[in-house]
Amino acid sequence: MDTSISPELLDDITAPEALAWAGSWSAKTLAGRDFTALQSRIREVLDTEARIPYVTRRGEFLYNFWRDASHPRGLWRRTTLDSYLSESPTWQVLIDVDALAATEGEDWVWKGAHVRTPDYDRALIRLSRGGADATVIREFDITSCEFLRNGFTLPEAKSDVSWVDLDTVLVGTDTGEESLTSSGYPVEVRTWRRGESIEDSEVFARGNYDDVLLGAWHDPTPGFERTVVARAIDFYNTITSVSTERGLQTLELPTDCEPVLHQQWLFILPRTDFGAVPAGALAVIELDSFLDGSREFTLLLVPDAHTSIASLAFTASTLLVTSLVDVATHISAFELGTWQRSELAIPEASTASVVATSPLDGDEYWINASSFSTPSTLLRNGETAKQAPSLFDDTGLETRQHWAESADGTKIPYFITGDFSLGKRPTLVGGYGGFEVSLTPGYSAVRGISWLEKGYYFVQPNLRGGGEFGPQWHSQVVKTNRHKVWEDHHAVLLDLVARGYCEAQHIGIRGGSNGGLLTSGALVQYPEAFGAAVIQVPLTDMLRYHTLSAGASWMAEYGNPDDPEERAAIEKWSPLHNVSSTSVYPPALVTTSTRDDRVHPAHARTFALALAKAGQPVDYYENTAGGHAGAADNEQTSRVEALIYSWLEEKLATRVSK
Repeated sequence: MDTSISPELLDDITAPEALAWAGSWSAKTLAGRDFTALQSRIREVLDTEARIPYVTRRGEFLYNFWRDASHPRGLWRRTTLDSYLSESPTWQVLIDVDALAATEGEDWVWKGAHVRTPDYDRALIRLSRGGADATVIREFDITSCEFLRNGFTLPEAKSDVSWVDLDTVLVGTDTGEESLTSSGYPVEVRTWRRGESIEDSEVFARGNYDDVLLGAWHDPTPGFERTVVARAIDFYNTITSVSTERGLQTLELPTDCEPVLHQQWLFILPRTDFGAVPAGALAVIELDSFLDGSREFTLLLVPDAHTSIASLAFTASTLLVTSLVDVATHISAFELGTWQRSELAIPEASTASVVATSPLDGDEYWINASSFSTPSTLLRNGETAKQAPSLFDDTGLETRQHWAESADGTKIPYFITGDFSLGKRPTLVGGYGGFEVSLTPGYSAVRGISWLEKGYYFVQPNLRGGGEFGPQWHSQVVKTNRHKVWEDHHAVLLDLVARGYCEAQHIGIRGGSNGGLLTSGALVQYPEAFGAAVIQVPLTDMLRYHTLSAGASWMAEYGNPDDPEERAAIEKWSPLHNVSSTSVYPPALVTTSTRDDRVHPAHARTFALALAKAGQPVDYYENTAGGHAGAADNEQTSRVEALIYSWLEEKLATRVSK
């Protein structure tokens, strides 16, 4: 690879010199590696018809987005419940993205549909070029299955849209100067009426340039129609307002308290204590009473040190609350109004999640359950609706949970899966540790095929920074305490060796996005603790991350490099700025996507370059499409995954003594 290229040149995502540099190194990384058999098998399971088609109810139909070998870009389609529950459902195709892309000569990637509720007659379709976050939005008539020639249409941007009625939408988008925040998201919301240009539409609400974003959405629930406006000051602090007969009223809540509005109720999930409602709890009050000054909340769930609330979902008469107890899932049902509580039955030893409800259409709920070695079961109202087949050989696989002790004495849980009768084996350690993201056990056919069925171990740690144990599990490692995430990660790696699962040289670490920050940071901080590192779509240049793509929106997590105290802390762990030419690093594989407009590709490019200049072993691969996910379709996903797993096996498996 060319190490003489200027790092500044790599900031220009599509500059010919940068693309040529990335292409040349990517080709070199691929050269001599034959992973076609693995890629083919991965592609087969990604495309298999045996997968569960997950659905969302909209009126009488169940909607699904589906990719397979014949439709790599995907089909947006629908069916009826009776048909869905049969062995061979009949689907009505609404949009064939492959056909659309071919007709229009565009690299379209599906990004979702905003369907008008409760009429279900129109949709605002999101289409991305190459998988970027920025999307084109186009109005689609569901009845005629046609895009409207003169319908609501927005050019490529990071837009936010919500239906108000057939001829009105709320829109946040790029309309030119002063329409975006410093993070690149909408700073204002406009009321856009049919036939009107977006530039001439009325500004409904506006935030500040230094906010993360301003968003608004219309709640169409009959009898409770209203507009909600959320001004995100930073990633964890938001000011929420709601339209009332008295106009737009701000909810007098702490900015770190998450409000959830449903029918006549206001539910809150505070990150810090709020009156009689403790941090991490779930409480409810009638919205009108709250707006009139009452603070008499009803506590529904008060977690202890082992518990956190993961998500809320509503049916017509029920609130479903998913919680984690030592990272095991539980789902509680609360009857709206009486708040009588019951527990839903879920398959034993599995992670369960509510994947769909439709409160305007009744009390139907869909729950998915799986584990590291057990494929998904889809339940409808407690009854099995679909069962996914086993897609890899899980003979002998078990999962154990252990707890490692971090540097400050905090106990860090992790799961390890494998056939433990085999003794010391190559061990792949994942991890994330940020943004209140909770990692729970789940089935991955790709991981099973590529790693577990070969007799290797997989480890999923629950590092601080996640949400597994409530808001404090996250808040104690932000900004100047960020280093504790690596202390947790390091502790897990040491614990694996101490328990005899592997030696340090057997361990591979892998992470993407914030997880890529984790693995790149581990590489420069404790390289002796593992044998290889996969660093995907990472953040690495943490002294200027806030100036690249959407980076400014993450300062509540990592700190502000322009603040002297926070900068001093960041300098100690910023991966790019701690690359050494005197330490001995294990081999690294750094990957990114040219079309990633969330985490700038310069993070990956400059880090790989710095490693190479320091004489450290590093391979680099840049996908030309795929956005922040790193791949835009099953073909690209299978190629990237096959590269990563074959690379890991090459670096780790030969080191295990026979």
